[in-house]
Amino acid sequence: MIAQLLLPSRVCKVERGSMLVKSAAAVLVVAALLAARAADAQVVDLSATKCKDFVELPKDTVNSIMMWLDGYFTDEEDPAVVDFDKMKAKADKLGAFCMQNPKMGLMTAAENVLAK
Repeated sequence: MIAQLLLPSRVCKVERGSMLVKSAAAVLVVAALLAARAADAQVVDLSATKCKDFVELPKDTVNSIMMWLDGYFTDEEDPAVVDFDKMKAKADKLGAFCMQNPKMGLMTAAENVLAK
């Protein structure tokens, strides 16, 4: 009878311990993911980037740069709208221009292609 009374408390302790281990593991996984994300962070000096460099960048980096360039060349009076189809078309156009002008600076190329 005493064993039956003690058993539920042991189960509760095991469950609590298990939850603690799972919580700690989850925290460690999140921390590892955040650390890996920070390690992947890049700084790109667009004023020093050539077209050749731009077309060789990973797609995710190109998308981030295009988002920045689109904002940079958008007039202050334009509506705050992101049109991903238009952005893709602009990226394709800038990429094609850069392929033809690999030594040109990216910002100069972007001015030729994206500026209104």
